Amino acid sequence: MKSKAPSKRAQLTRKTKRGFYDAETINGILDESCICYLSFTIDQMPFILPTAYGRLADTLYFHGALKGRMMKALEQSPQVCINVSLMDGLVLTRAVFSHSMNYRSVVIFGAARLVTEPEEKMAALEALTNQIIPGRWEEARAPNAEELQATCVFAVSLQEAAAKVRTEGPNDKQADYDLPYWAGVVPLIQKAGTPVPDEKRKKEVPLPRSVVNFVSTAEDI
Repeated sequence: MKSKAPSKRAQLTRKTKRGFYDAETINGILDESCICYLSFTIDQMPFILPTAYGRLADTLYFHGALKGRMMKALEQSPQVCINVSLMDGLVLTRAVFSHSMNYRSVVIFGAARLVTEPEEKMAALEALTNQIIPGRWEEARAPNAEELQATCVFAVSLQEAAAKVRTEGPNDKQADYDLPYWAGVVPLIQKAGTPVPDEKRKKEVPLPRSVVNFVSTAEDI
């Protein structure tokens, strides 16, 4: 279901029919991944870094080292732009000019808020951990006081977000349809492989439920 863009900068200006602004579409895309690309500025120089994230309701959380450059930059200049993209297929056409891709993507604009309340910070880290593999938080040691002190967590509202989705087949120019070249879609699927145990393990431990479930059910990320 489409809805109105939340702001001028979140409004799609090209291929607007592929734009979605409703929470169901946006959250559905975000929940299929665990890596975002976060852009920020340092001394008026743009930077972009991949980082893990977790979603709780209408808030996206990410974390980093207390002394990290990104964390220090966000405290001084909190405005960010975040992208999450899922590749679903390569769209091959008869003319190279018309080649495309099927994808689902979300762009988020907002101010990164430093999370200082201990309960929210722990909940954010739990969400981030479970975003990677659902249920993993309960199967590993929780952060201790020293680790929490060394970690920054930021929150970004999903209020100003937009999704863009392409699910079409080839769109050749009419004159190219008679050309003797193959055209179609090559689906792309990311699948979990066989888990490899840590070589430094001191004893055999069975695969936890989160990993078993992830390997047996994960097809798209």
